Amino acid sequence: MIGSIGFLLLLFFIWVCNFWVERSTSKQVFDTIKSIPPNDVGLVLGTSKYLKGGYQNPYFYYRMEAAAQLYHAGKVKHLLVSGDNRLKSYNEPKQMQAALLERGVPESAITLDYAGFRTLDSVVRSKAVFGQQKITIISQKFHNQRALFIANRRGVTAVGYNAKDVSFRLGIKIRLREYLARCKAILDIIILNKQPKFLGEKITITI
Repeated sequence: MIGSIGFLLLLFFIWVCNFWVERSTSKQVFDTIKSIPPNDVGLVLGTSKYLKGGYQNPYFYYRMEAAAQLYHAGKVKHLLVSGDNRLKSYNEPKQMQAALLERGVPESAITLDYAGFRTLDSVVRSKAVFGQQKITIISQKFHNQRALFIANRRGVTAVGYNAKDVSFRLGIKIRLREYLARCKAILDIIILNKQPKFLGEKITITI
């Protein structure tokens, strides 16, 4: 009986966290170039270019397409690509930069953040290190909602541009993991006051 009650309470907590994240950011996410307001800088949230087995990661591909579209449409003037580079053999920002260059974004319009180990790190560092008060976050909608929740509580004015999503069949594991990631984000922000792993010297983005 106690175990059943605990399990139901856990499910309720997960539901509350997800409802809170989605409801509080519902007016900040945009699906079309035409509808999204312009900002100087777009924050592209990192992910690996390849999946296990060497297959191309569709989340990566769609985010790069969305970022390039925003830039070419004049909705952002500069792209801050933030990802994981904790190992010499793994460099998300460089992979993102290369993909954006292939899509016609000039190198001068791209800044690399090598310490975006988590979504929280990427969002907080965009302000604390790169000096951005207003940003456009670029990722899939479910990820944008969590990033915007973090931004709202860390003093960053932000909107999210939703990259094309992955099919339910291919993305089900990511979606299930996202439910828990949102709970962790709330605990990190509201309860634990978590900070990025690294901050360091300020870096100026030239527009």
